[in-house]
Amino acid sequence: MRYLVTGGAGFIGSNLAFALCGERKAKVTVLDNFSSGNFKNLIGFEGEIISDDIQSDAWFRKAGPVDAVFHEAAVTDTTIHDQKKMMDVNVEGFRNVLRFALENGVKRVVYASSAGVYGNGECPMKEGQPPVPENVYGFSKAMMDNAAREFAAAHTDMTLVGLRYFNVYGPREYYKGSAASMIYQLYLQMKAGKRPRIFKFGEQMRDFVYVKDIVRANLSALDAEKSCVVNAATGTPENFNRVIDCLNKAMGTDLSPEYFDNPYGFFQLKTQADLRHAKAYLNYRPEWNLENGIADYIGELKKSGI
Repeated sequence: MRYLVTGGAGFIGSNLAFALCGERKAKVTVLDNFSSGNFKNLIGFEGEIISDDIQSDAWFRKAGPVDAVFHEAAVTDTTIHDQKKMMDVNVEGFRNVLRFALENGVKRVVYASSAGVYGNGECPMKEGQPPVPENVYGFSKAMMDNAAREFAAAHTDMTLVGLRYFNVYGPREYYKGSAASMIYQLYLQMKAGKRPRIFKFGEQMRDFVYVKDIVRANLSALDAEKSCVVNAATGTPENFNRVIDCLNKAMGTDLSPEYFDNPYGFFQLKTQADLRHAKAYLNYRPEWNLENGIADYIGELKKSGI
């Protein structure tokens, strides 16, 4: 089998590229413009790499026919407020990937959507509830879901699977800088011997999901029988005090949180995924809870020397 991973030098894309090569013994081509992805994420990768932009079509011929496309390329930094850039890259770039699939006879596209479409919506968050994104990133992902639904309806011989990622953390996110997960940001503070800083009083909840489960969701999407959009998470929200407890345990530290006022006008107080569709359509069941995921992640960080 041969697969194309767009954004394959990024956090989730690189983890997925290695899993496809290792677990699935597939031939994998990575497409990335290296604007936010990092070559270090692909050290040891044995597949092909195309350095180009998803908004171009110059890479169409180079990528050639593939069995499926995993579309991870996007502007993912939610602090970017350039609405045109976000919409051009995320939405129009996605349409371009769909055009590549159509022109090359690709029958399956798996793409990264986001829990950002839900905003501060009711929990547990269900795929059928109206999207109420609070920023242009979440809006762009909602528009991608719309584009996928229309495309799938027009091309019934193709299968499109959207995965609404919740709060993903894990290896190879190091190069995201300030856009890396809060778990990694808190780890860096604690590793430096500083008290971890979180908003008062650490009770905000997130559905944290380990990247190895996100990779599993993508691989499961290869077997989906019909087009769908499903949540990719654990279904179990945890608060930031609990995150610090797990980090202390994994790191062998005993650092108490330092609380400070939340400066943001918008902030999600809780995210939690309803996983019934993910289980029904993809047979997806998360394998990592927060404590085990953080412990495994800290082990990976120590091995890498980061």
